[in-house]
Amino acid sequence: MNGPASDSPDIDRTIDQEVLIHFRRDRLRAQMVEHGVDACLLFDPVNVRYATGARNMQVFHQRNPSRYLFLPVEGPVVLFEFAGAHHLATGLSTIDEVRPATTASYVAAGPAIAAVEQRWAGEVATLLRQVVGDGATVGLERINHGASTALADAGFRIVDAQESVERARAIKGPDELACISQSLRATERAVHAVRDAVRPGITENELWAELHRAVIAEGGDYVETRLMTAGTRTNPWFQETGDFPIAADALVALDTDVVGCHGYYSDFSRTFHAGPGAPTAEQRRLYGLAHEQVHHNMGIIGPGVTFREYAERAWDIPDEFAAQRYYLSSHGVGMTGEYPYLYHRHDFAASGYDGMIEPGMTLCVESYIGAEGGAEGVKLEEQVLVTETGVELLSDFPFEAALLD
Repeated sequence: MNGPASDSPDIDRTIDQEVLIHFRRDRLRAQMVEHGVDACLLFDPVNVRYATGARNMQVFHQRNPSRYLFLPVEGPVVLFEFAGAHHLATGLSTIDEVRPATTASYVAAGPAIAAVEQRWAGEVATLLRQVVGDGATVGLERINHGASTALADAGFRIVDAQESVERARAIKGPDELACISQSLRATERAVHAVRDAVRPGITENELWAELHRAVIAEGGDYVETRLMTAGTRTNPWFQETGDFPIAADALVALDTDVVGCHGYYSDFSRTFHAGPGAPTAEQRRLYGLAHEQVHHNMGIIGPGVTFREYAERAWDIPDEFAAQRYYLSSHGVGMTGEYPYLYHRHDFAASGYDGMIEPGMTLCVESYIGAEGGAEGVKLEEQVLVTETGVELLSDFPFEAALLD
């Protein structure tokens, strides 16, 4: 199996697209072998792009099963493409054949959905028998129940494709790290544009639109969430951006969640002060605690640290803020958020699982500090690479000196 990158990512290097897509496809095939999967049928457009480089209306296909990939451990890779879009995969060396997709959804089939599901299963079963044989183990994702059971009834063992895919995506190659660096630099330029536009009176929506404008101008794909709020709407977290004017001297909190250039995720968080006055002592206290949490937890990440060990060593969240803690302490990141999830000590018994932090993983270290009933909250986050000896900081947006004073 291909190993992790050993060199630091270089934002100026030329990305070899052929090496990039073949590295990813080969990693996925190796994980399929490790988990006893003969072939995968991938519907998630991010996973299709990971395995082949093929890109087509990524947000649309997140909810419409009208495009999917047949990836065997050995044999031809077949992309079942959306109607009228077959030309988009032209020239991709990771794809041997493009066929029209059969859309097994009620929207497309109406009352004939059961018949369409049977037809879909029949088409896929024929290909499976030709390439991997009867009774093969098939990794499947994101298809409706009727289609899945019809394929199982055709004599195949159906398993979830997630484990193979997530384990493959978790370790990054050199060209992936270059993609991540370039995506982060572009997103940081977009966030600088947002920071420059922060002022009392502008609405959250107007400010958030500036992020979109700059992200798209930099060649990014889309912003996955609506997490930019101000003032009292920063507490609790996960309120969505809305048509609310930013008040004087309010905090403005942003989680980027940008699917940026090359399709790689830029995921860091910052909190700003709107001015025109100086931050209050309470705003500085919240910011300082969030800054401390992120940097403490970055300091305990390293190769060979287990997920349980990380949870036990992680920053102690003060009782005042424990109830509204961010739901994760850290998480994997690549083309989107991904494996692994690293949980707080508070949550490990109920939600956590063990595993090993490995070189080549890229992780986001999270903090949200806001008390129940508090006036405001602070969101901070950094993106790092796990190296052979520790971590390397990937995100490079400055913190607020006035809030750290």
